[in-house]
Amino acid sequence: MDTKSMLLKAITDQGMLPLFFHADEQKSVELTQTVYDAGVRVIEYTNRGKEALANFKKLKEVAKTSMPELKLGIGTIKTTEEAQQFIDAGADFIVCPIVVPEVAELINKAGILWIPGCMTPTEIALAQKYEAGLIKIFPANILGQEFISSIKELFRGQLFMPTGGVDLSEANIASWFKAGVCAVGMGSKLISKDIMENSNYELLAKNTKEVLAVIKSIKK
Repeated sequence: MDTKSMLLKAITDQGMLPLFFHADEQKSVELTQTVYDAGVRVIEYTNRGKEALANFKKLKEVAKTSMPELKLGIGTIKTTEEAQQFIDAGADFIVCPIVVPEVAELINKAGILWIPGCMTPTEIALAQKYEAGLIKIFPANILGQEFISSIKELFRGQLFMPTGGVDLSEANIASWFKAGVCAVGMGSKLISKDIMENSNYELLAKNTKEVLAVIKSIKK
């Protein structure tokens, strides 16, 4: 199994992809360590601040000793310059909010999994043309579960993951999997502003374990 296939399997097996950004390096490490210790092995750090690259490099460094099984990707990549910076920093996968062909070509050339964000069937078809193994449905809170149900037969075999519109409740998570996704993106509902500001890692660990358990039970 090649690297991309192994990573796709890891995301699908996990059933969710936690994603977050925090400007503080140490807090970024602590948040990542918390969800890792709670059972997560694939995480998306998002490129949403000038500190993102330095923080990402620190996370990769720390992971070598304290999170050896971690697969760390970077999200919110929109240009080839951003993509190259994080490829050089050791990103295991790259998530984009949009489909930019030259970005896709660069990532594919590097042998890294590319996960683009799509909102329409035309964008999905374009993403497939540029070898997207997994497609992020974004913004999922606008499109909803019915969008997935409606288009999945047009793209048989394609893996989909919603980001936005996914909360911690079993009913909500189950509705996305019933619609046909392979995993759910978990951002501010899991790693909330309150958790980050107050360093409430105990709550984060509890919620992460519960979500993983819910997903495991849904996928049985």
